[in-house]
Amino acid sequence: MRLISSFVIAFSTYSRLPMPQVEWSEENKRYSMCFFPAIGIAVGLLMALWMGLCDWLKLNAVLRGAVGAVIPLIVTGGIHMDGFMDTMDAMASWQPKERRLEILKDTHTGAFAVIGCAGYLIVMAAVLSEVRPADCAAVGMGFVLSRALSALTLTWLPKARKTGMLSGFAFSAQKKAVTWTCGAVAAVCAAGWMMLCDWQGILPVAGAATCVWYYCRFTDKYFGGVTGDLAGWFVQVTELTVIFMIVIGGKIG
Repeated sequence: MRLISSFVIAFSTYSRLPMPQVEWSEENKRYSMCFFPAIGIAVGLLMALWMGLCDWLKLNAVLRGAVGAVIPLIVTGGIHMDGFMDTMDAMASWQPKERRLEILKDTHTGAFAVIGCAGYLIVMAAVLSEVRPADCAAVGMGFVLSRALSALTLTWLPKARKTGMLSGFAFSAQKKAVTWTCGAVAAVCAAGWMMLCDWQGILPVAGAATCVWYYCRFTDKYFGGVTGDLAGWFVQVTELTVIFMIVIGGKIG
């Protein structure tokens, strides 16, 4: 029952998919981060279905990319994009760490957040318009891996704040369970890319590894640790990087 409650809490927090009501106790939240990658499976399946429909109906690449860029926002309610936008505002301020953390919490949306969101969606739509039909499954795994890596970094990296939703989940998380579960998911995604994309599968793996390396340095240098908004930024950046590397692999393969 506890695992089911953790599953429901994960989807209730990080998606807009309808879920039953459960008690948000520390016990019920304990394994919720283990199910974070499952939300990526939902996004990946919808993305693959959309791309398959586009190929079947022979829809143009612009429509395929535009709708594809919006699908993750529909499933998640834009929770990760919200973090991405807040991070863009904080970084554009060129303020000390303490002030950047305050900007992350600010409910107002600045110009740089809007510019960053628009730029991201345009680039994502363009990248998705270049995805080959054979790479739909590989692209879907990108949404799973980004969340597996986000859960791992959330669990192990220092927190910039001692309070907040992210710290609450991290406090409740069973580190061993999250590490083994999300580590296994990451390994399966990497192996899947090598099987589906041949040697070009090393490109999304390298892209994801680079995102983790940069995220660790970035959060420590500019914020003194991770926050929920920075975790959202990481998910968005990793997804775009991985899908871009899959497209590049398809071009040179």
